Amino acid sequence: MAKVLITPRSFAKYDQSPYKKFEEAGIEVIANPSGGILSKEEMIHHLKNVDGVILGVDPMDKEVITSATALSVISKYGVGTDNIDLDAAKEADVKVTITANANSEAVADYAYTLMLSVARRVVEIHDGCKNRDWTKKIAIDMHGKKLGVLGLGAIGQGVIRRAKGFAMDIYGYDINYNEEFLNEHNVKKATITEILKTCDFISIHMPLTPATKHVINKDTLKLAKTNLVLVNTARGGIIEENDLYEALKAKQIFGAGIDVFEEEPAYNSPLLELENVIVGSHCGASTVGAVDKMSEIATDNLIEALKQRGKIK
Repeated sequence: MAKVLITPRSFAKYDQSPYKKFEEAGIEVIANPSGGILSKEEMIHHLKNVDGVILGVDPMDKEVITSATALSVISKYGVGTDNIDLDAAKEADVKVTITANANSEAVADYAYTLMLSVARRVVEIHDGCKNRDWTKKIAIDMHGKKLGVLGLGAIGQGVIRRAKGFAMDIYGYDINYNEEFLNEHNVKKATITEILKTCDFISIHMPLTPATKHVINKDTLKLAKTNLVLVNTARGGIIEENDLYEALKAKQIFGAGIDVFEEEPAYNSPLLELENVIVGSHCGASTVGAVDKMSEIATDNLIEALKQRGKIK
């Protein structure tokens, strides 16, 4: 019987049908026993004699992959593969799949929520009122402002579609462009530098790669407007967090909405100290609909790949 390890805690939390599919396929399921993100050592231990894994943000580096001698398939629960050593997977003949577009609308919703919440100082006002401080706090406008979107995949496009309702002037950066989409939504191509100099709001949706690591840093933040609202729902390593902290503390930019960190949980991040930051627990995709869709697609991807590899009939 084929064995599958499932690491995401939210997997099939609302719709149990993926487990029925595993049962029908004759697959034994091993659930994450820790209730949290597995460590490298735990991954090595739990992947022994396992044919496939549905993977969250747990580490899947070369050592983990090479130690998992029975592993045939990594089915990513999401789209980001920065926690997977893709070269090591290829070398070990381990197939890697992603749940493309399963959570894009949910993350786009959350990115837009963060932009609005930071601009209107929603959390500050909420906390003040609960502490009997009814002082009016002056916020900034979003309607009609300039929005820069770094990364124009499904999530970035979702943010742009939402921005049209706010009559925003939209600038976009990517390494590849969908010209039809850009023309339809009147998106201006721009470099990261141009977006930082020009835009009032920036929403990040790029993958974390050597080229994008710490692309937002003290030097690039110096280019930004003092009214900038910066939102990141992509990957933490894209922003140099200490540099962002200094810029926010000095009121060099207006505020930030950060759902992703280089180290998660981000218990020790200095960003937690600041009022002009709204932080999240990497929860952009944490909606019932997105969880159901990611669970379904990740399961289907895994079962199909195991069939192709001859692990199940």
